Amino acid sequence: MSFFHAGPAPKGAGPRSGALRDGLILAPGMKVGLFGGSFNPAHDGHAHVAETAMRRLDLDRVVWLVSPQNPLKDARHSAPLEDRMASARQHARGPSMIVSDFESRAGVAWTVDTLRLLVARHPGVHFVWLMGSDNLASFHRWRGWTDIMRLMPVAVIARPGSLLDSRTAPAAARFAGFRIPAQQAGLLPTLQAPAWTYLTAPLNPLSSTAIRTGAGVRATS
Repeated sequence: MSFFHAGPAPKGAGPRSGALRDGLILAPGMKVGLFGGSFNPAHDGHAHVAETAMRRLDLDRVVWLVSPQNPLKDARHSAPLEDRMASARQHARGPSMIVSDFESRAGVAWTVDTLRLLVARHPGVHFVWLMGSDNLASFHRWRGWTDIMRLMPVAVIARPGSLLDSRTAPAAARFAGFRIPAQQAGLLPTLQAPAWTYLTAPLNPLSSTAIRTGAGVRATS
């Protein structure tokens, strides 16, 4: 099988040390899920992903990284960042859920750059990248997707309408040898990357697209 690879992504210098306040209070040894998206708007399907990951991976925190603008989506269809932040806060329930505008503060647009910065800024924190299975189906089209897989463990949470596609996705095939059973998901945050797992839970069918259009329900971020 051939794979599309948009990377390796170039490694930029990023903000100067100490020049950026990310608003995250994280301590070495913490297990932290990073959940990125447009959240345009956020909904219970997003909460399902975050809460499933929190419970199954035994995380200390889940950080909702609200994108200033997804480079793969049309900006004309995006609500203002402050509206999407407010929407995410409504669904990120509990003190262990943190809604962050880190990407706007850091001036980055690509997930791989965001994750590199956070790893550099928080040594000793066990990060896990979280995504719905609808994103895994197209993950191989992301810039630097193999770099992301090698940077930190990844947890994929099942979403309606994408179960078959995601399990046969190019990224899943490429890293099949590094997949761990869902029964061992609690070990994932402390494993060396690449390592990933696929988690199923009672499915929530809500999608941002359906909420915006008011017509139909399909899985999308």
